[in-house]
Amino acid sequence: MARSSPGVWLRFALLVGLLVGGALIAVHLGVPDVDALGSQVQGAGSLGVAVFVAIYAASTLLVFPKGALSIAAGLIYGFWPAFAIVLVAAMLGAVVAFGLGRVLGRDAVERMAGAHLLRLDALIARHGVAAIVLVRLIPLIPFTIVNYASGLTSISFRAYTMGTLIGMLPGTAAYVALGAYGRQPGSWEFIAAGLAFAGLTVAGVAIARRRHTSMPVVTSGGTS
Repeated sequence: MARSSPGVWLRFALLVGLLVGGALIAVHLGVPDVDALGSQVQGAGSLGVAVFVAIYAASTLLVFPKGALSIAAGLIYGFWPAFAIVLVAAMLGAVVAFGLGRVLGRDAVERMAGAHLLRLDALIARHGVAAIVLVRLIPLIPFTIVNYASGLTSISFRAYTMGTLIGMLPGTAAYVALGAYGRQPGSWEFIAAGLAFAGLTVAGVAIARRRHTSMPVVTSGGTS
């Protein structure tokens, strides 16, 4: 194992500070007022879209429920424009958080976890894109945590981005539809969005449990 250097732990402390500070900011700000946000960004035209993307991407760096902003996007822009806007913004935030996790935390976690991290890396390498798609399909797993945690592993940037994009599609569509058709709770679009969200949650948890029970147990001596 390589000798630890002060820079490694300083970077790790910075990452922890960003996460803790981001969590405190998210708690302080709370859920934004959708009507106020909508009037501000719509009044700014195309610049308002850029502002919304920036706000959304920044929120993914915090421990903030991005689903609330996805629903807000649906209310403000309608389904298809909001769907595109949310995908762009979420991918931007996911890439930045992944990079922060990789640059600031990977070395420190490797020193702390040692061989355990190497075995986890090997497991992730075998599943790659599928592993990221799976965790993205489970709405109960915080989007931000997956972003940073992925950067701490050795998963390739390509596999991470592909898995993130594919895995986000169903959930993003469901959240945006809940917002776009939220003022028409009896419409088939709103009902379909609600059912899709519930289905994603149940299916994601079921698949995760199945994979967990079929995964080999990793011990200090290898797999069993």
